[in-house]
Amino acid sequence: MDQVATLAVEYAKLAYNYLSQTEILLQLALIGILFPPAWFLSNRVEPILEEHARQIKGMPGLLRIIIAFLRRFEWLFFVILLFVAYIATSVVAWPDSNYLIYSAMLLSATWLLISVISHAIRSRTVRKLFAYIAWLYVAAMVLGIVDDVAAVLDRAGFSIGQFRLSILGALKAGFLLGLLLWLSYSAGNFIDRRIQGIDELTPSLRVLLGKITRITLIIIAALVALSGVGIDLTALTVLSGAVGVGIGFGLQKVVSNFISGIIILMDQSIKPGDTISLGETFGWIRELRARFVSVVTRDGREFLIPNEDFITREVINWSFSDKYVRLDVPFGVSYDSDPHEVIRLATEAAGSVDRVDTKLHPPVCWMIEFGNSSLDFKLRFWIDDPQQGLTNIRGKVLIALWDIFKEHGVAIPYPHREVLFKTPLHVESS
Repeated sequence: MDQVATLAVEYAKLAYNYLSQTEILLQLALIGILFPPAWFLSNRVEPILEEHARQIKGMPGLLRIIIAFLRRFEWLFFVILLFVAYIATSVVAWPDSNYLIYSAMLLSATWLLISVISHAIRSRTVRKLFAYIAWLYVAAMVLGIVDDVAAVLDRAGFSIGQFRLSILGALKAGFLLGLLLWLSYSAGNFIDRRIQGIDELTPSLRVLLGKITRITLIIIAALVALSGVGIDLTALTVLSGAVGVGIGFGLQKVVSNFISGIIILMDQSIKPGDTISLGETFGWIRELRARFVSVVTRDGREFLIPNEDFITREVINWSFSDKYVRLDVPFGVSYDSDPHEVIRLATEAAGSVDRVDTKLHPPVCWMIEFGNSSLDFKLRFWIDDPQQGLTNIRGKVLIALWDIFKEHGVAIPYPHREVLFKTPLHVESS
């Protein structure tokens, strides 16, 4: 570390001596003067070009990169002005060395190119990190100090047994790990999309294969990155044992939900698109994740239910074997009505509702009781889209019953009660 500090002091002195020269100060002043005109020109041109670019439809990726380029138009004008200044100073041969203007032009052009290309990365944090690291590396190459910086970073480190970790090694490991993880994630998404398009596989099996592929690629990427920077993988056996103990005690719920998710995918008890009821939650399964199941209810709320609940609690899967669901609608009519006619009208009313199945499971109606004030019936019908709601279809059938009964003069009686007074009521005469 003392050697690193000494080198840092030496480089600081060299930089101070270099920047103290009159020609260098004049070039720095010229570089600073050229940026305000570039910013002014960008503010005038960029809104006009962006308005035309917004008309591009159907290519969001290309539009995002174009907008990113337009938002950095001041750097383009800055590079152009620096190029003009470099040509002008070369023609008049003043100053004797205009390398600083040339370097500023290259660094500005590099920053413009890297910042635009980095917008292909969706993560904002990763995008900024990539842009800064790539630009610093290119800047070191332009200034010709790559080897010197690498030597300084390699000297700054510490040893753990026979293994030595330096800042340079950590940066290499981080860059390699990030690159391999990004490649594995992209490859995993590509393979997962291919798997999801295979109709011969069940939805649960497609999700399971996609998750196994992603996890396998991530593990391989991590192992390759560690071995690529010289880390002996056999040294991780003790660490893996410690991690296993930590998982066993501190991450019981996480591991339980993860294993429960694998069991759910293997036994196919639920799958994306199924309509389920779990406690007070009724909705359709949108997605199966490693830790939870996404269930969307009819009111638009999305519940993230832990996988363990689908193993340990009672779950009603309305579409486990098939999507057909039978619903019952009880009703009553007056004793003056013909029960045979009521049954015919009720089945006809249920069949007139769009979502009611009339082919495989035609509606049926049964008289079930001589009630206190009405003849009681139960209308049964089937639907094949329970994810569209159950209450709404019952309401539509009831409305259809009301309309057809009103049209044919079938009365629905009001409930009434007879109250008998057993104690004589005495009324005093005035």
